[in-house]
Amino acid sequence: MADPRWLEVSLVVDGELAEALSDLMARYVEGGVVIESGIKFNSIEDEGSPGGPVRVFGYIPVDDKLEATRQKLENGLWHLGQITPLPQPAYRPVEDQDWMSAWKKHYHPIPAGKKILILPAWIEQDPGERIVVRIDPSMAFGTGTHPTTQLCLEMVEEYCTPDMDVIDIGCGSGILSIAALKLGAKRALAMDIDPLSVKATRENAEANDVSESIETGSGSVLEVLNHQFSICQAPLVLANILAPVIIKMFSDGLLKLLLPGGILVLSGILEEQEPGVLHAAENNSLMLLDRKQMGSWVSLALQNNHPALY
Repeated sequence: MADPRWLEVSLVVDGELAEALSDLMARYVEGGVVIESGIKFNSIEDEGSPGGPVRVFGYIPVDDKLEATRQKLENGLWHLGQITPLPQPAYRPVEDQDWMSAWKKHYHPIPAGKKILILPAWIEQDPGERIVVRIDPSMAFGTGTHPTTQLCLEMVEEYCTPDMDVIDIGCGSGILSIAALKLGAKRALAMDIDPLSVKATRENAEANDVSESIETGSGSVLEVLNHQFSICQAPLVLANILAPVIIKMFSDGLLKLLLPGGILVLSGILEEQEPGVLHAAENNSLMLLDRKQMGSWVSLALQNNHPALY
């Protein structure tokens, strides 16, 4: 074997740790973090189901900064491990010419719901009657493999109607906004507090030919309420984040983003966190319309029955 140019670092964890671990590793690896879930697909029409642990991995360049980078990563893992137990990271050298193929081979076309097919940007495939959403998984969290995204996409299919506006809070890769536009939405506002996610959303929007219909930017609920974007309210609002963040967004005025009669789709909620989210929703007089679950993850659709007060 030639001198390795990359060091693969990987950990196998329970699904609920995947996002936190991915966020940590993204600070130290290059080319993005891969979350290899337990979702299996037998055919294009098999929606799949998650099973067991997931493998989270990425690549560190072998250079004069390798040991310093590795030490910083392991220090971060140690701190995360004080919150919840983590396994020891596994390391494997990878030659330069094998790096992209080793990274890409873990991504395959992903059916979502009844209508959508998530395609990695480099794959050409006949989608049949499904609507193609092209995503570059190297750029941000939200590739379509994680149960939270799968659940949210199913909700988008059900509640997105032609010519509506959509607000996507914590857009990640932009996958939800792009899917909504492909399903007929007129405009989408996709925002995230991570500038890399905003950049990824813009690039993925271009790859899907929806750039003219999507507005992107850095921010969350407060920035929308302060009229920093052209869309301030919508009949469909999406938030695929984490339960504690969702609960905080209610106190920031999340309800004011939703038009009377509008639908709020929430995902990224662990089953044991659901009561807290529902309590916050009930305090805002939202009515539960729909609930979906995949493994330990839950997605909720709630309706705003408030009159037009805002």
